[in-house]
Amino acid sequence: MDLEGRLLGNRYEIIKKIGNGGMATVYKAKCHVLNRYVAVKILRDEFTTDQEFIKRFEVEAQAAASIIHPNIVSVYDVGKDGDLYYIVMELVQGKTLKEIIVEEGGPLPWKWSVNIAIQIASALEVAHKNNIVHRDIKPHNIIITEDGVAKVTDFGIAKAVSNSTITAFGTTIGSVHYFSPEHARGGYTDSKSDLYSLGVVMYEMLTGRVPFDADTPVSVALKHMQEEPIPPKSLNEKIPQSVNDIILKAMRKDTNLRYQTATLMLTDLKRALKDPDGDFVDNKDYEDAMPTQKISLKDIDEEAKKTENRNKKKQNKFVNFIKNHRGLSIFIGLILLFAISLGGTIAYSKITNPKEVLLPNLVGISEDDAKKQLEDLGLKLEVSSEEFNSDYAEGYIISQDPLYSDNYNIKMGTTIKVVVSKGIEESTVPDLKGKSQEDAIKLLEDANLKYQIVEEESKKIEAGYVISQETDANKKVNAGDTVIIHVSTGVKKSSVPSVIGKSEDEAKKALTDLGLKVTVANDEDSSKENGVVLKQSVDAGKEVEQGSSITITVNKLTETKSANLTVNVKSLLGGKVEYESTNTTNTSNETSSSKPTVKDVKLRIVVINSDKSEDTVYNEKIDPTTTNLYQSISGKGTVQVKVYIDDVLKSTKDVNLNNTDKVTIE
Repeated sequence: MDLEGRLLGNRYEIIKKIGNGGMATVYKAKCHVLNRYVAVKILRDEFTTDQEFIKRFEVEAQAAASIIHPNIVSVYDVGKDGDLYYIVMELVQGKTLKEIIVEEGGPLPWKWSVNIAIQIASALEVAHKNNIVHRDIKPHNIIITEDGVAKVTDFGIAKAVSNSTITAFGTTIGSVHYFSPEHARGGYTDSKSDLYSLGVVMYEMLTGRVPFDADTPVSVALKHMQEEPIPPKSLNEKIPQSVNDIILKAMRKDTNLRYQTATLMLTDLKRALKDPDGDFVDNKDYEDAMPTQKISLKDIDEEAKKTENRNKKKQNKFVNFIKNHRGLSIFIGLILLFAISLGGTIAYSKITNPKEVLLPNLVGISEDDAKKQLEDLGLKLEVSSEEFNSDYAEGYIISQDPLYSDNYNIKMGTTIKVVVSKGIEESTVPDLKGKSQEDAIKLLEDANLKYQIVEEESKKIEAGYVISQETDANKKVNAGDTVIIHVSTGVKKSSVPSVIGKSEDEAKKALTDLGLKVTVANDEDSSKENGVVLKQSVDAGKEVEQGSSITITVNKLTETKSANLTVNVKSLLGGKVEYESTNTTNTSNETSSSKPTVKDVKLRIVVINSDKSEDTVYNEKIDPTTTNLYQSISGKGTVQVKVYIDDVLKSTKDVNLNNTDKVTIE
């Protein structure tokens, strides 16, 4: 199926396939809500047809999502889109530990291997404290980043598989090289099963091979249950004694002889780095808690031989049959292993203490399975109550009374009281659109729902109010689910920078980059450089909404230009001429006479510049009968020309020197 480009849950866009696994196909995807790349695991079709598995898968995956640890691949989301079930996880760049082991083709450096084991044990420590058991620890489920960080993936998923009657068989086969003996025979598994698997992983890292191998998975499972591993130091002499002892203790077949917690194993691993040859690993055999009860192993062996002889003929016929039907051999073999193990446990209990049995751990198994298990042990089951629970699917046991404890004996006939899960409680998603963020959060909390806030700019919705919600209002969802709400931040604001003194282009870029609109006005200041900003309409440092307009005033120096001015003096005087008398003397006759002459007038021409400064370009006395006076004037842009005769204003004229070079005043 080609899924590239498909959008899952209206959120996760599939980019490309990056891997295949026994359960799922892994894709790189982009989350369009949080704008990040993630890994999406899409379950194979054979798993999606088993509704019991789907229920447990969702519960366990959600439980895994609650674990936050640097050595655990984070689970972000679990969902369904059409017929596709998927898990959204942290996208980790690196190689699986299995790939590294194969590439190296032999033992890995012991210090590096111990450091990796420390990181895995640290992850298991946190998971176990949160009552989450992995159940499928193997190199394939451990990713080593480029920085050498180990990250364990697929927490909780193996549990869902192992409790599914349809898929358990296939899953068991796939990981049998790393299974604990109790897991291989279909018995009860707990945190100590994870530690056994970690021991196997360490064995493979430090020797380049798994401790048990055979032609068939059943044969491998039998070796896990019956054979002791070759000490890893015998295969690689570079392994320190303490590390050798840690591996062998983790792989003890008796759970009572293994590390009881990840914390204890973690302590020894860290000590091994400091004291590699130290003899500090407690790997002594378990001492029987009931020493007064002496049991003859010879008697048990004889009883077993009798049973074997009685059924020999039947077994031979059965073996011949399954040899000819290879498809059934593996399945029947596992059933036989489970039956032998269970029968042996019951027989041992009856021999050692016919009135008491070991109290089983019922938490996490179905009510029907618990009832059958108790009946086989001579115990009774009573459901004391039913409760909603997000960790366990409907019909599965949440707690028991008495509480489970290792090696705790209880009298046959005792009633075990249990609390059974009603499944995940449903909640109705409230209508949050238009609500304030505080009110929306309260409504979600009252509905027993979690929330995730995505801030988003909006011109229509006031800041602090809900724009939209990704889960529709009134939709039924599981209590505790997360509802993503988009909350308005209003219109984004920007702090106005100072652009005074910058060029027009620089100022425009600085303001438009902040989402502001710019208008330009011109002014002239001869003391400033041409083309620079003289002032801005909004002061620097003020917060304004994006899209706001700002006016910048740019220095626009005009060029000085000249024009030829013609003044018709006669016309300005209106033909009026004043005369004055002058005396003349005849020296010969010594007589004088008076002759009238034209009286001169004072002509003054003033140019008023655009900056209101005045320049007097002409100020002389002239003959009033002069028709035209020619004078050159200069200035910038539009100037005003005023003509005075005898200090009386006769004419005013505006002249645009940019458009003309000849001016006449008359």
